[in-house]
Amino acid sequence: QLITFFVETLIFHPKEEDKVVAYTKESKVKFNDPTCLLYKNRFWSLFSPGFRYVTCQSQNCSDRTPTIPFASSIDHNSLTVQDDYIFFKATTANRTKYYVSYRRNEFVLMKLPKYALPKDLQIISTDENEVFVAVQEWYQTDTYNLYQSDPQGVYYSIVLENVRSTKQPEENVLIDILEVRGVKGVFLANQKIDGKVTTLITYNKGRDWDYLTPPAIDMNGKPTNCKPPDCHLHLHLRWADNPYVSGTVHTKDTAPGLIMGAGNLGSQLVEYKEEMYITSDCGNTWRQVFEEEHHILYLDHGGVIVAIKDTSIPLKILKFSIDEGHTWSTHNFTSTSVFVDGLLSEPGDETLVMTVFGHISFRSDWELVKVDFRPSFPRQCTEDDYDYWNLTNLQGNHCIMGQQRSFRKRKTTSWCIKGQSFTSVLTSSVCKCSSSDFFCHSSLCKNLSLICCRYRKVVSNVCEGGVDLQRYVFQHQCPLTAPRGLRVSIKGETVAVKPGEDVTFVVRQEQGDVVNTKYLVDLGDGFKAVYVNLTVTGEPIRHRYENPGIYRVFVKAENAAGHEETVLFVQVNSPLRALHLEVVPVIGVNQEVNLTAILLPQNPNLTVFYWWIGNNLQPLLSLDNFLVTQFSETGEVRVTVQASCGNSMLQDSKVIRVLDQFQVLPLKFTKHLDMYNPNIPEWREDIGLVVTRLLSEETNIPEETLLTVVKPGLPTTADLHVLLPSPKPKRKRSVPSDKIHFQIFFLLYLRKLPGRTVYAQMHNEKEQEMTSPVNHSEDTQNIIQGEEFIDDDVDSQTLGNTRGNFTFLYSPFAEYKIIFSL
Repeated sequence: QLITFFVETLIFHPKEEDKVVAYTKESKVKFNDPTCLLYKNRFWSLFSPGFRYVTCQSQNCSDRTPTIPFASSIDHNSLTVQDDYIFFKATTANRTKYYVSYRRNEFVLMKLPKYALPKDLQIISTDENEVFVAVQEWYQTDTYNLYQSDPQGVYYSIVLENVRSTKQPEENVLIDILEVRGVKGVFLANQKIDGKVTTLITYNKGRDWDYLTPPAIDMNGKPTNCKPPDCHLHLHLRWADNPYVSGTVHTKDTAPGLIMGAGNLGSQLVEYKEEMYITSDCGNTWRQVFEEEHHILYLDHGGVIVAIKDTSIPLKILKFSIDEGHTWSTHNFTSTSVFVDGLLSEPGDETLVMTVFGHISFRSDWELVKVDFRPSFPRQCTEDDYDYWNLTNLQGNHCIMGQQRSFRKRKTTSWCIKGQSFTSVLTSSVCKCSSSDFFCHSSLCKNLSLICCRYRKVVSNVCEGGVDLQRYVFQHQCPLTAPRGLRVSIKGETVAVKPGEDVTFVVRQEQGDVVNTKYLVDLGDGFKAVYVNLTVTGEPIRHRYENPGIYRVFVKAENAAGHEETVLFVQVNSPLRALHLEVVPVIGVNQEVNLTAILLPQNPNLTVFYWWIGNNLQPLLSLDNFLVTQFSETGEVRVTVQASCGNSMLQDSKVIRVLDQFQVLPLKFTKHLDMYNPNIPEWREDIGLVVTRLLSEETNIPEETLLTVVKPGLPTTADLHVLLPSPKPKRKRSVPSDKIHFQIFFLLYLRKLPGRTVYAQMHNEKEQEMTSPVNHSEDTQNIIQGEEFIDDDVDSQTLGNTRGNFTFLYSPFAEYKIIFSL
């Protein structure tokens, strides 16, 4: 029939083979059946713009009638439909959550164990109303954990950890787990621990896992010398890239118990070692059949096994066995060697006809060769041609998944065709339930000293009578175990607090007994206490540190089985109020310079200093408030310091001039100046500017070539930097070698720097200390306020004894002598 739209994807209905679903470019789903019976409840689903899940009744799927069972946006291409389940994932705020809908009901968050943080989730199996998923946890890179669900696919419990995974091109992930076809509940998996890969098998859907039993002899009849527990059989569980050839392990629904795969004997799986092994009793006993990997095809319910070597060279020989791999015959399927591309059998499990297709050269078309094994068998099989075998796990138990199962197989001496009417299952009888038929979903009871087991059967387990653990909740006494994973922290995850601030300590313990454990707590400032049930109640410890410092918080958890200790260092400090960077403004090339950060208040051993030199984006770190460095090139260099203490951080920055030549002259002041020196950076900077201005005026030396730096501390001293101009060869200036002395007298209250405040704002706590000692008599005040003595540039407000404001901290009518030598 003519299709009236463009087909993007065409798929068959999963259960009704006469129905087809087509997907179009217009993001709509088309059905070739008028009743749209895609699912039993007559609902179908699609993505609308914005990637939302939309449903509508199939009889009325207009754009005006859809409903949105899950309102939020979901991840693109995350929708998976398998059997009675629909899965998708939704990512918000970098956290991915996975949802499931059972039998097209509302979507529910898939609930993994409490501490599972999945990075990825892959659906492994949804057979028999049970979901197998592989979850990659946050700490895993090339492994996944295998989980099993309840019938609704909501609650999950772990069945196997660290299953190996491989990332393929286009971000596809292959997980080394294989469901064995033909026998329900049997899986093979490759587990990877510490880089070592081993193969495990389960007969009860993951409740119990065992290693594969190695064969005693190899294909040549020689002893393998492979004995457990040091040596086992390991198989590669890779899927074939080519859909027309088998993977490394081949199983089939119509050949129960028959498993043929590539692997090796040893303590672990070895890459690129692919000997072929076969079992006809579902993994109980194994035999080696080839030394190299082969592609496998089962014909006539496994009555004929065809094998062609997996190789890149052309072939014309295939091998086949009619006795489950005990003996092998060869057959020339073509007279001209061909590169084999795949193997196909004719439709129907009873067929004995197969097709080999390949190409003679890389430029030739496909060559198809038909191989018919029917002439080799003279008759149909009868009941006398069959034997039987019982399904048994590696412990010898016959009751598996609640039943005993016997399977028929053709006798090795019978050359006959099983045919279409053959059924493999001979008998099946239900067993009485035992404790091994139940899974324990454990959780801590309320008193935390007992483990609660809520048992349930695997959905496909059909046992009846006997023990019924599902009716009870069993409590098992927890063995006394030593505390592990002890941790103490401050609520808010900080380790720096202020004096007098309320601090809330929280003590946690990841493992071990918590009821019979005592907790010794030492907060470092003299507070000590012993607690019981500290991690059970979750009650925090509240405390307050009064004084700055570093306090060592120590917690010890101890019981009869052992003990665990943990330590937390708490910094108690006041917020930073002021930071000043003191540097010499002029320095010579390759001369050491001391950079000093003055911090208020001082917090010894609690402050980290970050130093940035020039344009370097990587700071130097120090615990001291000074840094000694040098500069190799002339120019201006900006130096920045940041002081970090607790939750506060301050910054200051200065520019240093690096010169080839300059002179430094020491300056000394009279002792009277020391009385007014508060030893703060602002005062020293103001005095330096005044002195520089006065010297420039009295000596006629350009002010830009002079720089006065008043040093910290007492007695008050300073350095006069004389910045020499660049030398000029044509003009030579002689400097007398004898000392030139200047005496400069000035009344400070008649001097004021234009545009600059001539008083220093002091801190409140120093007001009384810094009050001028000069007694301003009424006569003095009158003279100061007289017009004939006030310079036009003087602000009269600066001359009074106002609250904390002083004229350079100098006394009026005092003479100050500055002596310097050049």
